[in-house]
Amino acid sequence: MTTTLRPSSAETSTPDGGRSRDFAVCVNGRPVGGLQLSGGREPGLRAGRISGLTIRQGERGRGRGTVAALAAEEVLRSWGCVRVDAELVEDSDTPSALRFAGALGYQVRSRNMAKTLPAEPPALPEGVRPRVIDDEEYPTWLARASAGHVESLIGAGLREEDARARSESDHRTLLPAGPHTPGTVLRWLEADGVRVGALWVALIWAQHPDGRDLAWVFDVEVLPDHRGRGHGRSLMLLAERECLAAGVGHLGLNVFADNVPANALYRSLGYETYRTTVFKYL
Repeated sequence: MTTTLRPSSAETSTPDGGRSRDFAVCVNGRPVGGLQLSGGREPGLRAGRISGLTIRQGERGRGRGTVAALAAEEVLRSWGCVRVDAELVEDSDTPSALRFAGALGYQVRSRNMAKTLPAEPPALPEGVRPRVIDDEEYPTWLARASAGHVESLIGAGLREEDARARSESDHRTLLPAGPHTPGTVLRWLEADGVRVGALWVALIWAQHPDGRDLAWVFDVEVLPDHRGRGHGRSLMLLAERECLAAGVGHLGLNVFADNVPANALYRSLGYETYRTTVFKYL
């Protein structure tokens, strides 16, 4: 039997100037599943995405998904993509999905995690207090946040000049009014009067697969000379306090798989993975 992909929708344009299209997974022309492909135009590294790959019950365990994924990679390659990303939503099939992705050469890139916040705001450690990042201090904070974002983009495969352009674009989009952008929390964290870190939270940004609106932690930074002293935990507790003060009950974040300390911190605070992003270079 022959497994193929067959377009099941018209091709559409994506906001970033790429393309998107739905495909049916067919066996001898008979639909047994489906997926969606999109190909963006990231500066310096054109990445494609496989979303919603499903094979119907009764058709699984016969290599249909493997052939479909490989065929999808060929389509993305023909679109000029040099990397493919895929998202795995956490459910009872996630372990088998991760094994499936690993067998095809995919690596875990990052995890989306979320937490339902407690009714009472958590207390900050003694001597620790937040302070608003004001207009005068905003350029200093922005320079640090941008540098950290550039470093993460370079780690994801972008050239330095492209990473800088992407970081500048992202911050312009997410912070159009700087520190006065509605729904934005920008705070310094001080310990005994000394600045030790910074926090950036968007009060409504993402959505959990179960429909919950999520506030989103965009940046948590402990300054180099103050790391290893628990300030990362204090910053996360501050994020939860800010959300609760604004009437927001759910908080999410993204953490790269190779950031072992951060992964451990978030799990210890009760954050649970709800989506895993894997990637592969074509």
